[in-house]
Amino acid sequence: MTPRLGAEEEFHVLDVESGHLVPRAAELLGRLRRPGFTEELQRTVVESNSAVHTTLDGLYTDLATTRRRLDAAAATLGLAVVAAGTVPLARVGSRNVTADARYQHMADDYRLVADEQLICSAQIHADVPDRDTAVRAMCLVSPWLPPLLALSGSSPFWLGADTGYASWRTMLWQRWPTAGPAGCHPDAAAYDRSVAELIGSGVISDAGMLYHDVRPSAHQRTLELRICDACPRVETVVLVAGLFRALVRDALERLEQADGPLCDGRHDWLRAATWRAARSGLEGQLVDPVTRCAAPAHTVLTHMLARLRPALEASGDWDTVHGLLEEALATGSAAHRLRRAAQDDDLLASIDLMAAETRGERPAGRPRARRPRHLTAVGAHAYDRGPTAPAPSA
Repeated sequence: MTPRLGAEEEFHVLDVESGHLVPRAAELLGRLRRPGFTEELQRTVVESNSAVHTTLDGLYTDLATTRRRLDAAAATLGLAVVAAGTVPLARVGSRNVTADARYQHMADDYRLVADEQLICSAQIHADVPDRDTAVRAMCLVSPWLPPLLALSGSSPFWLGADTGYASWRTMLWQRWPTAGPAGCHPDAAAYDRSVAELIGSGVISDAGMLYHDVRPSAHQRTLELRICDACPRVETVVLVAGLFRALVRDALERLEQADGPLCDGRHDWLRAATWRAARSGLEGQLVDPVTRCAAPAHTVLTHMLARLRPALEASGDWDTVHGLLEEALATGSAAHRLRRAAQDDDLLASIDLMAAETRGERPAGRPRARRPRHLTAVGAHAYDRGPTAPAPSA
């Protein structure tokens, strides 16, 4: 079985002239006369939900088309939308929470933790046969999630300053009491008992507040990846989705063939590995999931690609993922590109770059890597929501 894929993307809403984050998501949503968009905790964020896809080309076309439509609607209001973990020019306040009873309760309960969630992520869903399998597969894919975070790192700036991190969003996100590694559970019943205990403790109010790096969906037969920053380039989302699908497929095959336990139950090192990925992105070292020792990000991801080659080939994703990873390693993380723009000019130049890449543009003068042959975005797909999106050149 090739797991089908879906993606949820969150976008910051900015004033197009000043580049400041603005609480105008409701106005923007009012211009989008179609399903697939929703509000979030903060009134500065809109979320899009893709259709379900069997191919990475189909997912790419869907996401690229959605971004263009979102950008066009924003432009009519003097706004811009940006897919990135954080934006440089934001102001923390207690009055930007969406007028929804659940969100208001979260704001009252968590105070500054909720106020500071001026962040955006990209979430990937991959099919699994059932909830028991989802929980067991979750344990096997977890060690490989920090490298995916490193690929997505796009939040070096916070409140006008360079944080020194590739993903400052991760540091803000981990303040929630249930954020971080999911841990190991033998089956769905054990996992659900741990969720019930957390709700019973009063620390969270519902299962939707399980903010682990990966989790079984509460409403679908999918495993949901939640560790990644929102990504300015849609190609990065597709790359992460392809690798995550391969991780899930590999885990399902290993579970089917296993005679005994496949995990040593030691996930205590994963929080440290996540911190390392958030700090370094693609420009430093990561924690190798096999050796659990420091290694250059390029080495970790190249070995990860080789390990997943059988699963990638089985899903028809090898050429696309191989090409996109080659490009990502050649051009560096979004955090690196955004820092370079700010250093060459100023923070507004960094914001302009975020918005341009979100639209699918590549500013002139930037180095360009070879375009993957198979990510063509040509032809209609059964689940696409509109006309085919022309692929931006790499």
